[in-house]
Amino acid sequence: MSSIQMVDLKSQYDLIKAEVDQAIQGVIDTTSFINGPQVKEFSNALADYTGARYVITCGNGTDALQIAMMGLDFQPGQEVIVPAFTYVATAEVIALLGLKPVFIDVIADTYELDIAQLESKVSSNTVGIVPVHLYGQCSNMEAILAFAKKHNLKVIEDTAQAIGAKYTFSDGRVMQAGTMGDVGTTSFFPSKNLGCYGDGGAMFTNNEALAEKLRMIANHGQKKKYHHHIVGVNSRLDTLQAAILNVKLKHLDRYSASRNEVADKYDEAFAGHKNIKSPARVPNSTHAFHQYTVQIEGVSREELKSYLAEKGVPSMVYYPVPLHQQEAYMDLGFKKGDFPVAESLCLKVLSLPIHTEMKVEDQEYIIETIKGFFA
Repeated sequence: MSSIQMVDLKSQYDLIKAEVDQAIQGVIDTTSFINGPQVKEFSNALADYTGARYVITCGNGTDALQIAMMGLDFQPGQEVIVPAFTYVATAEVIALLGLKPVFIDVIADTYELDIAQLESKVSSNTVGIVPVHLYGQCSNMEAILAFAKKHNLKVIEDTAQAIGAKYTFSDGRVMQAGTMGDVGTTSFFPSKNLGCYGDGGAMFTNNEALAEKLRMIANHGQKKKYHHHIVGVNSRLDTLQAAILNVKLKHLDRYSASRNEVADKYDEAFAGHKNIKSPARVPNSTHAFHQYTVQIEGVSREELKSYLAEKGVPSMVYYPVPLHQQEAYMDLGFKKGDFPVAESLCLKVLSLPIHTEMKVEDQEYIIETIKGFFA
């Protein structure tokens, strides 16, 4: 048996090698390394795929979040609601812009922002909410959008882990993750479901004026070269990465289907297990399964993790420390116990290998090894 990977990018590349190599060579042949035609081609293709009216590419997913907040005119001192249990980038850009992150707890079995707590978090200074579609399925967007409309708040979807996931509203409308709020953001980090071979990111919006503004901000605040209308940043998706993403986008549905097959097998294997709580699936969202994240109950997660490593099975903890307990955000005055669900999850969650080219025998070995630990 070959070495088991959390994400097997090499095997994925091998299957599309000819397409990727040709795309890369095409960029090299034209030497259009910055803003080459492949960037626009990819933006248009991703808009067609997601249903977003406009897709604006940028340098990475963190930039996408920052540019979105700049585009929505968030001002220093204003407040933005963000889950306490997520990757740091979501809160990081809020702090970088002089805004105040207002943390909210999450739901224990779905990992999504707890909408029941929203009223207690909003103030006259609140301007936005950042729902994070963590691990691959959509947050309760219908409720979040209704709350935002009631309080005149902007919604920025962090869909870095859920691209391709579909959300169904109560009236039957179906929209993709990232296309429902004022702005959606995503990352093309290599391990993402739609990943490039370096850094990359994008923003989605259905607002034409906002799309133009986001595009300007990402390009030094200019609409016309050397004419800078607003303060911007330098954040570009380079042409080589766009060419690679053009290829991989065509395979994204297959990738999602493969991930769901792996998740289904894990679900079946661990159903009813007293020490392993599989991730809950919400009824109104499909799941992209960027991660398959279980919760370990009644035993030491670290002992299980070490045991798996000894047996050649990788695993990861996403995330070991909630945002309100990170040293960088201690000055906000939160303390242990303020967000009990997030704090509990940080002690229990464990992500298992899941990727597009998972071999049946590898997954069977992973499952047998995990069960062997408890036996």
